[in-house]
Amino acid sequence: MMADTDSSSVKKAPYTVRLKMFEGPLDLLLHLIHKNELDITNISISLITEQYLEYLKLMKVLNLDIAGEYLLMASTLLFIKSKMLLPISSEEEEAEGEDPRAELVRRLLEYQKFKEAAAELEKRPMLDRDVFIRSTSMEIEDVGEEERVDVSLFELVEAFRKILERVKTEEFHEVILDRLTVEEKIQEILSLLQKEKRSISFHLLFPEQASRRVIIITFLAILELVKMKLVRIFQLAPFETIRLSLH
Repeated sequence: MMADTDSSSVKKAPYTVRLKMFEGPLDLLLHLIHKNELDITNISISLITEQYLEYLKLMKVLNLDIAGEYLLMASTLLFIKSKMLLPISSEEEEAEGEDPRAELVRRLLEYQKFKEAAAELEKRPMLDRDVFIRSTSMEIEDVGEEERVDVSLFELVEAFRKILERVKTEEFHEVILDRLTVEEKIQEILSLLQKEKRSISFHLLFPEQASRRVIIITFLAILELVKMKLVRIFQLAPFETIRLSLH
């Protein structure tokens, strides 16, 4: 999970996170398909399109610099949705014959296949492939660690969306006195994790009375910490509480 962050002028301009070289629109579609427990070969285009656009809106709220490929996929989904809503004459059906979703399904299946293959390769031992160490007769006992499931960016955004929902959207009369910056929030989170000396729940970083602005800054600070590989975001099991710990 990577995000190339532009922090050149946080205090002078809104904080921007550039989505580059990490999960793309096909990953987002697969996430939505799995989340809704849909058959990848028989996608509910109406549902997926609606949720996909909601994610783009949320990325805009976070001031995320969305790559053009996300917008292109949004256009593709809207085109397929409109095509499926229009009545098809018998002549058009004979001429086309193929489900409007077919090409998208082919891309998703192919992408899923390569993604699973990449995940399997990543699980294989790395020792002696790129790194070589001096042999020793003394073996260090592997203490091991409670198994952790890494959380994807889209699962993190989904958790953030639920936290954001509890904040009232009407903040027209809010007087902002706190000039909290992303850098200050990063140091605050690191201090908390060092003090606790254990993992903490994701939602505990967002106080109940926090403003929408503070919630967004906190989430951007978490993204930055992940990018810098200072913290790890995980679950003890799928669909469990998302937790943070020092890397």
